[in-house]
Amino acid sequence: MLILLAFAASSAVAQISGTVSSDDGSVLPGVSILVKGTTNGTSTNADGQYQINAPSNSTLVFSFVGFMPQEVVVGNRSKIDVTMQSDAAALEEVVVVGYGAQKKSQTTGAISQISSKEITEMPITNLGQALQGRAAGVDVSQSGSKPGSAPRILIRGRRSFNAGNDPLYVVDGIPLADGYDDLNPNDIQSIEVLKDATATAIYGARGANGVILVTTKRGASKGKTTVSIDTYGGVSNAYSQLELFSGDEFAEYVREAYRATGLYKDANGNPVPTGVADAAADAKVAVLGGDPNVAAGIAAGRNTQYQDLILRTGTIQNHTVGVQGGNDRTSFYISGGFFQDRGITKLLDFTRNSLRANIDHSINKRIKVGVSSYMMYSIRNGENLNPYANTLNANPLGTPYNEDGSLIFEPTNDALLSNPLSEVEPGVNIDNTKSYRIFNSIYGEVKILDGLTYRLNLGPDISISRWGRFIGSRTNARRNGDAQAFNENRFGLNVTMENILNYNKTFGKHSLNLTGVQSIQKDNFESYRTEVQGIPAQTQSFHSFNSAQSVLGVRSNLIDWTINSFMGRVNYAFDDKYLLTVTMRRDGSSRFGENTKYGNFPGFAVGWNITNEPFMKSLTFLDLLKLRAGWGKVGNQGVAPYQTQGLLGRTTYAFGSTGAFGYRPNTIGNPDLRWESSANANIGLDFSVFRGRVQGSLELYETNTTDLLLSDFVPGSTGFDAVTRNVGHTRNKGVEFGVTTINVNSTNGFRWSTDLQFTRNKEEIVELYNGAVDDVGNRWFIGYPLNTYFDFKKEGIWQSDEADQAKAYGSEVGQIKIQDTDGDGRITAADRVIIGNDVPKWSGGITNRFSYKGLDLSFFLFGRFGNTILSGFHRNQLQLAGRYQQIKVDYWTPNNPTNEFPRPKSNQEFPVYNSSLFYYDGSFIKLRNVNFGYTFSPKISEKIGAESLRFYTSIQQPKIWSTYMSKYNGVDPEAAITTSATGTTEVTSGITPSKTVTTFGLNIKF
Repeated sequence: MLILLAFAASSAVAQISGTVSSDDGSVLPGVSILVKGTTNGTSTNADGQYQINAPSNSTLVFSFVGFMPQEVVVGNRSKIDVTMQSDAAALEEVVVVGYGAQKKSQTTGAISQISSKEITEMPITNLGQALQGRAAGVDVSQSGSKPGSAPRILIRGRRSFNAGNDPLYVVDGIPLADGYDDLNPNDIQSIEVLKDATATAIYGARGANGVILVTTKRGASKGKTTVSIDTYGGVSNAYSQLELFSGDEFAEYVREAYRATGLYKDANGNPVPTGVADAAADAKVAVLGGDPNVAAGIAAGRNTQYQDLILRTGTIQNHTVGVQGGNDRTSFYISGGFFQDRGITKLLDFTRNSLRANIDHSINKRIKVGVSSYMMYSIRNGENLNPYANTLNANPLGTPYNEDGSLIFEPTNDALLSNPLSEVEPGVNIDNTKSYRIFNSIYGEVKILDGLTYRLNLGPDISISRWGRFIGSRTNARRNGDAQAFNENRFGLNVTMENILNYNKTFGKHSLNLTGVQSIQKDNFESYRTEVQGIPAQTQSFHSFNSAQSVLGVRSNLIDWTINSFMGRVNYAFDDKYLLTVTMRRDGSSRFGENTKYGNFPGFAVGWNITNEPFMKSLTFLDLLKLRAGWGKVGNQGVAPYQTQGLLGRTTYAFGSTGAFGYRPNTIGNPDLRWESSANANIGLDFSVFRGRVQGSLELYETNTTDLLLSDFVPGSTGFDAVTRNVGHTRNKGVEFGVTTINVNSTNGFRWSTDLQFTRNKEEIVELYNGAVDDVGNRWFIGYPLNTYFDFKKEGIWQSDEADQAKAYGSEVGQIKIQDTDGDGRITAADRVIIGNDVPKWSGGITNRFSYKGLDLSFFLFGRFGNTILSGFHRNQLQLAGRYQQIKVDYWTPNNPTNEFPRPKSNQEFPVYNSSLFYYDGSFIKLRNVNFGYTFSPKISEKIGAESLRFYTSIQQPKIWSTYMSKYNGVDPEAAITTSATGTTEVTSGITPSKTVTTFGLNIKF
């Protein structure tokens, strides 16, 4: 009885009241108070006061945005006043910068940060997907859905024609020699994007296109060892397929093509009108009744859609196990990962195995050493195959199978079209790449004096790959000829060594940081390739070249380059109000001429923490208001090695009466070739209000790139066409805005937050070879972006009542009507106009996150607006000649006088002026990801011995809004990319369709 009375007394419910105030003495309205372990809660009123019923043995949890959570045991008290401490973590958050780190409140450059939470909240496969729509000024484009392919990343537009526009990737302090797609994204702790020259000047010649700093997870300095398991698996399907003609529609389209040329006539020689099918007329058309297989298909109403037979339901899985721990001297993080993407197209898949070990050890109070080692082995099948493209031209009236189920190699009599399914038969078509990579960051750090440290970084990056290709006899490429194969082996070694001195000192109101760096990076790349023909057995693939009948070719290559650098940086802050950063870097590159190997790249920035001024103290709602301004100059060494030298080319000549090989001058050397340089000015404003409920940044910038590396024409009398010189000038200017808001943070546990990113960039050419003069041949126009579309403009289709006018322009009814720009009554090159360009007028992303107790929901929208794309499908799958399968379009006939697409004609390979049909609005909005999860309570997690347990499901790309897709039968417009600044940005014909991925996953921590 006494025990029961004691228990009742200890759990008696009493009314608790009190006032909650901040550490500056002001009362706090809206503070959430919750009885720990229950759903019983309340919040403070406008005067900071609250009332709540709670047992005496319970604990009250006080939480409010911008303050540290606080727990108070009730006990026997009925009045509990609480003073909450400001959470300065957001302002004091450490941001990684080049060769060091700074408090967020003291940065002066334009830097975007993506945390591990944002990276892991959706199942991503590479670093690029983590950046898309989450960092203002960063443009990420994914082309198609080939497993193992990485998105293209641009920071603040393109600057260069030939020297490259890819950013520099730095992982744990060491620049990557090769792509970022080998990394396991589950190992990443944070990503910082350095965008302006004051931030990137520390990397000099390699920072012209921006710098992406990747910091991987490290061990804990104290506490127990934790084991984390992140795993997911799911299925993928094509988001949409290209809509082609059905069997009946194809037959009618072919008939119309022959009607247009007067060749579709009945048995009596009379023209057969549109919409009428005639067996005798069909029999005279080789593509229809003239082919017995097709004639049988017409009679049977056959509709073979080869897309359906090539595409499949793909699977995806990713598993990472990480172990993290340490003590006061040693910390470690070890992880192992397995990722596999079995594509939606047969023959295409990618598998990556990875192992990471990050170890830090303090030998004593002065000496610290560590290593970050990453090892990767991947297998990629089908990187250079595209079975899907083969399905788009195949006649839908043919049949792919014999009655016994075996494949028919030639379903129709068309000599150029074999069965697309023969391309995906086992062993017939092999494209296999095996890659091995070891990336290390090794360091030793010595504390010389108080505040003075010396650090040695050593970063060997080793990559080995083997690309094997086998093209069997029963493929469209060989068409029963001898099988071909080749094998290419690549070896890369990139070594970076850096000596870094760092001095930190705070005296009174002054804070000083000095950094000095000497760095050298050397790269060696070798490749060897052998090509053969006449492999006796298909099973030998590319593994038995000694048995081949003939050797088609043997080649090898060696590329060496070195960059030597010296850098100094000063960071100064006075009273945490006035900030100054000064940087100077000098780089020397072996890629440039004897007279211009070295370049100097300065940077200068100032900052003003306005909120730390005395006159701002009364504005208590304002947490941070910081104004930044900076200017800097960075270089671009992206020119291929040896371009400054005069190179030789192989040639043939007659040695007496015998042919012989020799060498002749092939290019003109230019010892004065120097760095491209980009001068960037940036003004930024960082802000945070209402204890961090609204925080973000605004950036205005302009980048001028001069001394462009371009091929300048020379007189033909020299024996050469061009020489690489420093000519030209481009400019990028724009605005970026990013904001994070906490919209709702209620006492019942419901929370809603939003991240918004907006980017607008204007890219333009300022000068070319001869100053501000257009180069029409290359589509380079002063005042326009680097990739501008210049072509004839379609006004419509010539209609029946315009026959005379069409004839005057050399055309006819049913064909494309072109705009007569100069009004001279004829269509000439002078009538071409600027159609558009591939630079969006603006782009942005928005992420909304909702949570309620254990439930969480997030969705991410991304969009790009105002850009023009070139559709390769409307070029290669729109011949309208009455032979091959086509995109289903609204074409002109006497019964359908449309203005969209011209009438098919059997006597032309393509419609006249068909290029006017290629250009479309590339704007789109994508629901990129929807993620729903549930975090189990600690009681349930403990039952399986876990510290935390979360289950989630995710759908990637469930919806795309695009007029190119909905109105013009296109595919995902994001697939429109270019591999170079001088190429067209187009949706490549036959590109693997984009996909929707549904996954289920677990996050477990022990």
